[in-house]
Amino acid sequence: MAVHSKQEIFPALDEEVSGGSFLEHPLPKYRFPLEETEPAPAYQLVHDQLLLDGNSRQNLATFCQTWVEPEVRQLMDECLDKNLIDRDEYPQTTELESRCVYMLADLWHCPDAANTQGCSTTGSSEAAMLGGLAMKYRWKKRRQQEHRPTHRPNLICGPVHTCWPRFARYFDVELRQVPCVGNRLLMSPEEVLKRCDENTIGVVPTLGVTYTLQYEPVHAIALALDDFEEVHGIDIPIHIDAASGGFTAPFLHPAVSWDFRLPRVRSINVSGHKFGLSPLGCGWIVWRTKRDLPEDLVFDVKYLGGHMRSFALNFSRPGGQVVAQYYNFIRLGRKGYTRIAKSCQAVGSWFADELRKFEIFELIYDGRDGLPGCTWSIKPGEYPRFDLYDLADRLRGKGWQVPAYPMPPHRTDLVVQRMVSRLGVSRDLAGLLMDDLRQAVRFLSSSRARPSVGVEAASGYHHI
Repeated sequence: MAVHSKQEIFPALDEEVSGGSFLEHPLPKYRFPLEETEPAPAYQLVHDQLLLDGNSRQNLATFCQTWVEPEVRQLMDECLDKNLIDRDEYPQTTELESRCVYMLADLWHCPDAANTQGCSTTGSSEAAMLGGLAMKYRWKKRRQQEHRPTHRPNLICGPVHTCWPRFARYFDVELRQVPCVGNRLLMSPEEVLKRCDENTIGVVPTLGVTYTLQYEPVHAIALALDDFEEVHGIDIPIHIDAASGGFTAPFLHPAVSWDFRLPRVRSINVSGHKFGLSPLGCGWIVWRTKRDLPEDLVFDVKYLGGHMRSFALNFSRPGGQVVAQYYNFIRLGRKGYTRIAKSCQAVGSWFADELRKFEIFELIYDGRDGLPGCTWSIKPGEYPRFDLYDLADRLRGKGWQVPAYPMPPHRTDLVVQRMVSRLGVSRDLAGLLMDDLRQAVRFLSSSRARPSVGVEAASGYHHI
């Protein structure tokens, strides 16, 4: 369903689109055409419409993969007609999905990786929803066994991706978000404990916060919850939202304890289509043990020709993304993923070091201890003739999408800008962006009239 803002003007349904010389007759733009159109002109019409989209390689706002090897494209084409849910018809695709789950469990130090539980999903937002539902159901069952009320569950998180506010609203859970205060832009153990009680279904640290690219202190939060349980007798699990960090921390920061090495971590979600390098539409959820996935969430399906268990929110899904994920795992291995992650990190940290040379910018994150990329703001006390929204708008004139946005409450006064360094964002490409950024700063600084793009116009393309 298309969602329209109050400011949008709805289209005139009688408007037509013309294909010029290759299309014999105009076609209605918003109504179903009456007649057929030949494949070639229909393709050309759609192809031409897409010319006005941005160049995905220049989109440094997104964490999602925008470059894949030719072999991935070939596998995606071969799997175009495979429905992942039809496991009886496509058993080998199901087998590859299972292998990926076990490989992730092993990568994340699951104590019994061969007997874990997990599945692929349509992006990590669905995986996060499944992790949240498992926490809610485990909490509810425990409360019922104790003959206590189950109508006021809450979940604790920091400055998060929109999937967790959605989870809370869709599944009737109170969201207790740790706000940004002063220079603290992440959740902290102290702030987590202030919000814990007997109705807390879980705590969700983010391994790679969307706003700043930094890891939240998972180990410290786990230790604080250990102390909380010792004092109050309340066992609060942790779910890790590792949408991006799940495929960077194991290779860039192997000494950081954030995964199943911590007994309190019960489940982890990740995006395969981000630093997992798969095409768009791939996510994963892995639980520590089979017991951590409540049976109430598992459905038995018997009408597709076999007997299968399903515990995803979506049903029919393409199988190609899972196949491509498995290809990446066996193609790259630990050494390949480490090489790529370090290369991305080097580009992000180089860009941060170049930003230090500007007198007006202050680095929020320098690309070294979290996700590849960097985040910056205008220094306090600096009053240039432009703001970061103007800078983002100017860069977009060259095709670059480098978002500027306010931080969440209570730091909406702090506007930051961010670039994400992914596979395909080479040092040369980043150098071209830096050249355009320098030119944009010079132009905006010398403009007679101060630009006034503002957050409303600038927010037309950033994805937060």
